[in-house]
Amino acid sequence: MPDSPGRTVYFEHRPLGAYVRVAAICAETGTEVVVMGPVNAALHDLERLARRKLERRLAQDTGEGA
Repeated sequence: MPDSPGRTVYFEHRPLGAYVRVAAICAETGTEVVVMGPVNAALHDLERLARRKLERRLAQDTGEGA
């Protein structure tokens, strides 16, 4: 999934036993969201989920959508 126009997102992966914690951080605002999933899940899927959660958080912060 390509970056949103003009927005860079960094991902951090941290295994925690049977789970992996994936954080998505917006480079512009410093906003961070976290998702958890099984350690055997595809990282691409967890990153996509984290990116969508971040986009939703940013939209809520700017008053777009409800």
